Amino acid sequence: MTAYIGKRLLAAIPVILGLSVIVFLVMKLIPGDPAQALLGSYATPDNVARINRALGLDRSWPEQYVIWIGNLLQGDFGRSYILNRPVLDEVLERFGATLILAGASLVICSVLGILAGIVSAVRQFGWTDRIVTFFVLIGISMPAFFLGLVFILFFAVQWRLLPASGMYAVYGGGDLPDLLRHLILPASTLAIVATGVVARLTRAAMLEVLRQDFIRTARAKGLSENKVIYRHAFRAALVSIIPVLGIQAGFVLGGAVYIETVFQWPGLGQMLVKAVSTRDMLLVQGGVLVAATVYVLVNLLADVAQAMLDPRLKA
Repeated sequence: MTAYIGKRLLAAIPVILGLSVIVFLVMKLIPGDPAQALLGSYATPDNVARINRALGLDRSWPEQYVIWIGNLLQGDFGRSYILNRPVLDEVLERFGATLILAGASLVICSVLGILAGIVSAVRQFGWTDRIVTFFVLIGISMPAFFLGLVFILFFAVQWRLLPASGMYAVYGGGDLPDLLRHLILPASTLAIVATGVVARLTRAAMLEVLRQDFIRTARAKGLSENKVIYRHAFRAALVSIIPVLGIQAGFVLGGAVYIETVFQWPGLGQMLVKAVSTRDMLLVQGGVLVAATVYVLVNLLADVAQAMLDPRLKA
């Protein structure tokens, strides 16, 4: 297992490097000048040239990339032009809020999606299967940002049951119950599409396992249907379900960008939107790279868990 983890870590290095190149080039291709965005009304040609020299933006792109990567290897993500604070401090501060949102969404979509998929597979072609499939298709087809606005309209504006924005109440609050109240709407919105995907793929995996000979053998031995489904069938199907959960972890991290904007959640996604609009390149590059690295590590954990369930995958 140690050798397998080592190989997966080595395979992740070129992926992260490739992502760093893509992020760097995309930011360079965005129209606008960071120096002009920083100076605002004081953006005279002399001032712009002076800021570009101070920030190293007058160098060639390959030189800027090599300097940036060299600083990253030393733990220096640079300094935000607009916020005037270390990029890593800002990213880690915001990433904590994103991790809470994405983690809650991943738990919701995993639990509901797996349960819905199992029930749908066990009741194949029955009314339960049709009802689950109907709601799953609606969830997959519904744009998450639109669903978020609908939730705000009804749960926050019309019925006044839940807060519409923020992570904590402006006055008072700040405790765990307050956080959970603010978390319900954005986490549920972000989880709905992922729940549909997990449910559909869980159903397919369970149906494939339920046709296997060892399931018929278990039933022939007189085991209860619950033991057959959850102890034998689900355990075998879990090998196919775990990679799906790893992929959905990336979905909820990416979806946090627009969900945090809709619900004004003070996380990494909201920070990236503002940083792109102000051309704060180092902040965008640092934020995206941290999020991408976490996604790669989550998928590494999913691969390790899958290999533990099915040792043949380590070969």
